[in-house]
Amino acid sequence: MAVKVVLAPDSFKGSISARDLCAALREGVLEVFPDAEVTELPLADGGEGTVEALVHATGGRLVERVVRDPLGRPVRAAYGVLGDGQTAVVEMAQASGLPLLASHERNPLIADSFGTGQLIRDALAAGYRRFIIGLGGSATNDGGAGALRALGVRFLDEAGEELPPGGEALLRLARVDVTGLDPAVRASRFILASDVTNPLCGPNGASAVFGPQKGATPDMVAWLDAALLRFGKVLREATGLDVAALPGSGAAGGAGAGFMAVLGAEFRSGIEIVMEAVDFGGKIRGADWIVTGEGRLDEQTLSGKAVAGVCRLARTTGVPVIGICGSLALSTRQMEELGLAAAFSIVPGPCPTKEAMKRAGEMARGTMARVMRLIRSAKGTDG
Repeated sequence: MAVKVVLAPDSFKGSISARDLCAALREGVLEVFPDAEVTELPLADGGEGTVEALVHATGGRLVERVVRDPLGRPVRAAYGVLGDGQTAVVEMAQASGLPLLASHERNPLIADSFGTGQLIRDALAAGYRRFIIGLGGSATNDGGAGALRALGVRFLDEAGEELPPGGEALLRLARVDVTGLDPAVRASRFILASDVTNPLCGPNGASAVFGPQKGATPDMVAWLDAALLRFGKVLREATGLDVAALPGSGAAGGAGAGFMAVLGAEFRSGIEIVMEAVDFGGKIRGADWIVTGEGRLDEQTLSGKAVAGVCRLARTTGVPVIGICGSLALSTRQMEELGLAAAFSIVPGPCPTKEAMKRAGEMARGTMARVMRLIRSAKGTDG
C-alpha cells in the first residue's frame, strides 16, 4: 500500500515560507516513495505567514494596499479574504512587522502600528464584518494605539492634545476618546490569533519579554513597561474593561490589550484557528506519518506554537509526528512530552547561518529523503 504523509510545517522565519517548505519536503518524500500520497498543509500560528496559510487553505484571495510601515513610510501590504467571502484576515507582520525595518531602525519607542489599522479600515469599508487578526511578528510596543488611531480612536495627553506615534508617548496618556471609532467596528467580530499568552506588563509582559528583540535597551524596557501600565489603566477608565492581566494582552507589544478593550476582540490560539481552517483533523485521518516543523525547536515550542498544536491533535489519532527544523534544542524527554516520535535538523554539519537560511529548501528536501529512507528500511521494503 502507498505511504500517506501529511506535511504540516510552519515557516522557518526569515528563511523559507511554510508553503515553499512543504514543496521541498514533498520532493524529499517522493524521491524515496514515488507513489506516496502527500498532503501539504502549510501552517502558521498568528505571526508571519498566517494570511498566506489561511488564504491558501480556504481558496481565498489577497487584497493589496499601500499603508504605513512602523516608521510611517509607505509600504505595500496585503490582507486576506477567506474562501467564505465574509472573513478578512489581517496580520500585523504585513504592515507593522519587524522584517520591515533594518536592524539599526528598530526602536519600539517610536514604532507605530497605524498601518495595521489601515488594513482593518479598508476591509471594513469593503463590507467585511468578521476578522482574524494575527498578532505575531510586530515591531511595535504601542498597545495597538496606532492601529486604533487609524480606526478613529484618539489618544490624548493632559492638555487634550493628540499623542505622537510610538510606545514611549503612552507615558503621557491621560484619556482615550472612542467616540470617533468607526461605526462598522460595533457590527464586527474580531478574533485575535497568537501563540503569545503574556500579560501586558511586568517581568513576563510585552516590554520585558519581547522589547529587546524589537530594539529596546534595558532602560527602554522600563519606560515602555511603565507606558503600557498607564495605557492599561486609561483603557480601563475609557471602556470599563480591565484587560491588562488577561492572557494575550501583551501580544504584539500590547496590541492584544488594546484590541480586546476597544474592539471587543476574542483571543484564541493562532495555530488552532489555522488548523480548523485547513480541516487538519480530517486531513490526517489514515495518515502513516505527519511531518511538522519550524525554524528552531526549543522550549518555546512546548508552549503553543505550531508544532505543539500539531502534536496535540495528532496524539488523539495515534498518527506519529516527525519534526523538521533548522536548529534542534530539545532533549529526548522534551520531545516525548511534546509528542514527537523524532526530530531532525536540516543542517547536515557546520554551516554559516546565512548559508543555511539561503539553502533551507535544498536542505529540507535532502533531510526528508534521508528520513524516508530510514522509514523504508524499518518497514523492510528496501530492495
